[in-house]
Amino acid sequence: MVRRRPGSLRGRVVLGVLALLAVLLSGLFVTVDVILSARLHADLRTRLTDRVALADQLDGALSAQQLVDRLRGDGVSSLLCDADSTSRAGGSANGLTCVRGDSGPAGPAAPPPSRRPGQPPRSGGGPPPRATANSTVQTAGDVLFVRTTLPSTGQVLTLSVDSSQVGSTLRGLVLLEVVGGAVALALAALLLFRVVGIALRPLDDMTALARRIAGGDRGRRLRTGRPDTELGRTAAAFDDMLDELETAVATAAAAEARQRALLGDVSHELRTPLTGLAATTELLLRDEPDRAERENAYVTLVRETHRANRLVDDLLTMARLDTGVPLDTARIDLVDVVEHEVERLRLLAPGLDVTVAAPPAVPVQGDPARLGQVMANLLGNARRAAGATGRVTVDVARCERGWCVDVADSGPGVPSADAERIFERLVRLDASRSRDSGGFGLGLPIARAAARAHHGDLVLAPRRGGEGARFRLTLPAADA
Repeated sequence: MVRRRPGSLRGRVVLGVLALLAVLLSGLFVTVDVILSARLHADLRTRLTDRVALADQLDGALSAQQLVDRLRGDGVSSLLCDADSTSRAGGSANGLTCVRGDSGPAGPAAPPPSRRPGQPPRSGGGPPPRATANSTVQTAGDVLFVRTTLPSTGQVLTLSVDSSQVGSTLRGLVLLEVVGGAVALALAALLLFRVVGIALRPLDDMTALARRIAGGDRGRRLRTGRPDTELGRTAAAFDDMLDELETAVATAAAAEARQRALLGDVSHELRTPLTGLAATTELLLRDEPDRAERENAYVTLVRETHRANRLVDDLLTMARLDTGVPLDTARIDLVDVVEHEVERLRLLAPGLDVTVAAPPAVPVQGDPARLGQVMANLLGNARRAAGATGRVTVDVARCERGWCVDVADSGPGVPSADAERIFERLVRLDASRSRDSGGFGLGLPIARAAARAHHGDLVLAPRRGGEGARFRLTLPAADA
């Protein structure tokens, strides 16, 4: 048969403590009973041996009747037997004349020890010799007795005491222990239910709080005032867990919102080239345009196809960098990468004033294609911000985190409130700017992701006098 355990923690704790108390009380009661029984029996034996010592002292000083009367009492019975004299109490035992002092049942009478052959009787002169008989306490049923021979008269003295009173005392004590233990356990159970309930109240609070949170009230906390206790530490950990869960839920919600916004923006960005492609295709299929119109339609088809491909390529590049695509790194000269992209910029914008300040060589560990893409994006943004006749400066210098490449322009600059927003996906500060010239708002996010993939960073640095915007690319120096 399978025993069912109590369903509540309080019930299990109370039953466990009561079981422990019952075991301890049982052990205590058994120990007390054993010690008390031994002590009472030892007291009875001591009482008999003390009476023997008293009889030895009074031997010869009192008459037989006075002696037995003096020795009896406190449950001790005395019997003095003499084979030669008459019984003063009118009784006999085993054919001997005896003097009895009753205070309880007496032990069996015994004849006096016979004199050894040739031993003369004791003369009246001189002190009486001490008792020579065995004074060891013996047992006969519930009776403890001791026999000794009085040297002055040769009489046999038997002292006895009934030990059944010890059993009665112990039985009464056991009954009292059982009743008292049961009452004590009942009181302990009532007290334990109250005390354990108070001690486990924080667990009930945690249960109620968890149910309220499950119902939608996610801002509630335990806020225990006793962090030095076990339940206090548990409640504090529970609050910390709720804070982390709330933060995770908020982060997931924000990420989901950004994902929705990204999908909406991508759909919007793709709609323009796809609409142009559809309209141009319908024009070619429905009408019969002349040569010039057909060539213009073909150019539109190519342009819109390139725009769609460029958006898809940027999104794929962003996704690869986010997932940690391995870079094709090697030990390269950063100055070569910078100068190559600067030369390309000078070809695209001949009227632009571009200056470069860099040391002869800057060794770094990086992917030249990705770093070239970062520099092309920064220089392209600077060209669009500065205009056809503006100014762009590129500074390569040693900095605290390795090497820094600063790209500054003479354009309108970036508001400080948008210093981080410009690195978000599909964000363009100038909404009226043409998508053909301004891109899709993925260039800076891709550039920052590439920089961080190289264990560096890309930030908007504080601008200096006469500058519009200054972007700083930081890369760790290559090991020597």
